[in-house]
Amino acid sequence: MRVLVTGGAGYIGSHTCKALAEAGHSPIVYDNLQTGHEWAVKWGPLERGDINDSQTLADAIEKHRPEALINFAALTNVGESKSEPVKYYRTNVAGVINLLDVMMRSDIGTIVFSSTCATYGVPAALPIIEGAPQMPINVYGRSKLMCEEVLRDACSAHGLGAVALRYFNAAGADPDGELGEEHEPETHLIPLILQTAQGSRSSISVFGTDYDTPDGTCIRDYVHVNDLAAAHVAALSASKNGHFTAYNLGTGGGSSVHEVLAQARAITEKAISVTSEARRPGDPPVLVADSSLAAEKLNWSPRYSSLDNIMETAWKWMTEGRESSIS
Repeated sequence: MRVLVTGGAGYIGSHTCKALAEAGHSPIVYDNLQTGHEWAVKWGPLERGDINDSQTLADAIEKHRPEALINFAALTNVGESKSEPVKYYRTNVAGVINLLDVMMRSDIGTIVFSSTCATYGVPAALPIIEGAPQMPINVYGRSKLMCEEVLRDACSAHGLGAVALRYFNAAGADPDGELGEEHEPETHLIPLILQTAQGSRSSISVFGTDYDTPDGTCIRDYVHVNDLAAAHVAALSASKNGHFTAYNLGTGGGSSVHEVLAQARAITEKAISVTSEARRPGDPPVLVADSSLAAEKLNWSPRYSSLDNIMETAWKWMTEGRESSIS
């Protein structure tokens, strides 16, 4: 199958392109390279363009004739989304609307959408199931929820088949060392910790040490990027015309910030300086997924998502793979 991967030069998108190629599909990357990286496009052609550029997008589709589409093209910085909401709604929501318009004109009937657990907000019950109330507490989460609603209505009205994958905390790197997490600025906990271990940061900030958790720090469900990539490949064949379906992607377990720090020290054998900061507004104490629906319907289960493997592959990328890949 030929698959157009919008945002395919980014972190999860590039890992998914590798998984698609390994499964016998042909990924075509469509990316404006504002946050993605040309060096990460290794398993198919790159068409440079913006998700809101209808003509360039239509030209790429006309050139490559994809049979399905996976959309990663989005802005994802929660803090920035608060200060620049219009920018996030324009890229994330208007971009998906534009994408659907071009898809329908091109007779592409299948889309897999990169969504997020941020659509749930602060959960009333754990683990979080797909039917839990979606009450996002930031602009980023609201923009992704709006996209889900647009997709749901488009499926009902136009017969499209859409699958939304709600990730929990994406982490880790390609075990072969060919790809890894590379953001500017970096906002994710594990690469920030590893940058501190490497010496490029002086310390790591822990926001809140007085939560109602065993060690007082937030607990999150970390899922390896390779497991996320595998779910996208599985979702391509799970979409049904006229139906919108959403799946959680997580491990069903969680690790606290202190546990992540301890694992990083064990893997890197480095001292990691920590500073304690006040809680960030809106940070839930615990976010853990119930991914049993993905197990049942997608035949998906996390294979790479033990915390030690996440940390080991991320450290290998930072200390070995990154320099050779980027150069």
